[in-house]
Amino acid sequence: MEKNRFDEKIINGVTLLEFSAQWCAPCKAQEPIIKNIITSYEDRASIIEINIDENRDLATKHMVQSIPTLIIFKDGKEIKRFVGLQTESSIAKSLDQAL
Repeated sequence: MEKNRFDEKIINGVTLLEFSAQWCAPCKAQEPIIKNIITSYEDRASIIEINIDENRDLATKHMVQSIPTLIIFKDGKEIKRFVGLQTESSIAKSLDQAL
């Protein structure tokens, strides 16, 4: 993803970034949870799935050292970070607080 396009997507509102990879078993386990979050929050928050193998620059910029890593941004600023497999309720609670 281009840096300018990425910056435009997170500048306004609440955005959840999910850094993952196809070969990552915990990422695969996180996948259905993220799909439910996308459905539940589609009108209220942006959810962007980022493959670290294809977007190493973004992973480096956001200091992603382990996957899955989920980062919640509000108006372009990081407000919450999760590392490792997360429950749907913990992600939803943090998104609700950000909204």
